Amino acid sequence: MHCPFCRHADSRVIDSRTSEDGVSIRRRRECPECGKRFSTTETASLTVVKRSGVIEPFSRHKIVNGVRKACQGRPVSEADLALLAQTVEETVRTTGSSQIEANEIGLAILEPLRKLDEVAFMRFASVYQGWETLDDFEAAINVLRSTRDATSELDSKREGISELSQR
Repeated sequence: MHCPFCRHADSRVIDSRTSEDGVSIRRRRECPECGKRFSTTETASLTVVKRSGVIEPFSRHKIVNGVRKACQGRPVSEADLALLAQTVEETVRTTGSSQIEANEIGLAILEPLRKLDEVAFMRFASVYQGWETLDDFEAAINVLRSTRDATSELDSKREGISELSQR
């Protein structure tokens, strides 16, 4: 790291702190040549490989914009969309790869969107997965229903266990 004051080719790290969102690290540095201090922010870069082969930086903003269209007219707030984008980014970053295919990002969007709003999920999935027939929609609806039923059944069992343990 070059000193921004004297351009000396080295510096010493005095303090390191993780940012509140956990995505970057702030380092306080000191130049051994001129003695001045400065701060740097380090982030791990994440790039997206699009279907066309073009590589571009990962953007939460693009996720929000893409999902926003599927959520039009639904009770989904901007805060919900921002949280969804953050969840998707965290999921993608856990792969440990610095480059990810656009298709993998789309897949990472599906589950959090299903939990957020089932209608928006159907809209997004129908375009993303290229559904062409009513059978495609029907199969997806059946999967949603069976998942919802299984979740409801699990919640009921948990409530029963909770009530028994409180007695």
